[in-house]
Amino acid sequence: MASVTFRDIQKSYGRVKVIHGIEFQITDGEFVVLVGPSGCGKSTLLRMLAGLEEISGGEILIDDTVVNDLESKDRDIAMVFQSYALYPHMTVRENMGFSLRLRKADPADIARRVDDAARILNLDKLLDRYPRELSGGQRQRVAMGRAIVRKPKVFLFDEPLSNLDAKLRVAMRAEIKALHQRLKTTTVYVTHDQIEAMTMADRIVVMHDGIVEQIGTPLELFDRPGNLFVAQFIGSPAMNVFDGTVRSGMVEALGARWPLPAGVGREGQDVHYGIRPTDLALATDGIAAEVVVVEPTGAETELLLRVGGQDMTVVMHGRTEARAGDTVHLALDGAKAHVFDRAGGARLG
Repeated sequence: MASVTFRDIQKSYGRVKVIHGIEFQITDGEFVVLVGPSGCGKSTLLRMLAGLEEISGGEILIDDTVVNDLESKDRDIAMVFQSYALYPHMTVRENMGFSLRLRKADPADIARRVDDAARILNLDKLLDRYPRELSGGQRQRVAMGRAIVRKPKVFLFDEPLSNLDAKLRVAMRAEIKALHQRLKTTTVYVTHDQIEAMTMADRIVVMHDGIVEQIGTPLELFDRPGNLFVAQFIGSPAMNVFDGTVRSGMVEALGARWPLPAGVGREGQDVHYGIRPTDLALATDGIAAEVVVVEPTGAETELLLRVGGQDMTVVMHGRTEARAGDTVHLALDGAKAHVFDRAGGARLG
């Protein structure tokens, strides 16, 4: 196992700068997820750590060793790709042991490591099959097994579940998390899916336009997003956000008055006001809203409402008699509101 340190990392393609001085540290045995929209630089950062992209500036350290100029094969890392990258003419056993054979490892040691990894990943009965005879989830487990047998200091995952269907993605998320808890190997995982990030990470690094917006545990980012971008990116359904102005300890917006957390905002300040869909409730009185769509999902019901011309989402437990076109009323706890400065987007309070 190992720690990973990024020091003022920069990356440019010609005159176009895509990574802007990123700095953070991953501790020994930690599972860190890099998350952000497409083009934010998360995969580029991972590939620089893997030695697949040149670093334009700064240093990357694995433990206390600067690896900028080390070949990928000398960094003691193992990478699992989105495309599986399995050799079609090799069996599962041969694919999993291939990197060790390249290193001319002892055949008995290779066999033992492959068998151990196969047991961990429930691949015991598939070792003599070829990739074409496997499902997508089984192929992904083989790719993970190939990484495990190397016993690297750091595991790297580059959007490994994006080719799988929704049900299989959920199952594989649990498998990868359980694997990490068993092996305790430092892991860096890239995804654009914030649900994957929330359910798997010890810490999440939220990236946007080549910078780090915020680093924290999943619940820290959910409960106290540091700025408007993180607030709208983390959480599903997304946070409801609209513009308003602080007046007499409330926010005036959308033709209504919305409660503020204690001590937040100054009189006359223009703000972005946010409230998560799960923190809004239907009530007998309060802020009036028109029902646009009702989406029952069983244990929960998702409502698309319109308040003052703005669409808003409410997620409620149980079911409702409300139908499209009805008028309902919203109640909320001001302590659960999120308020951001409209000028810079930073969290207030």
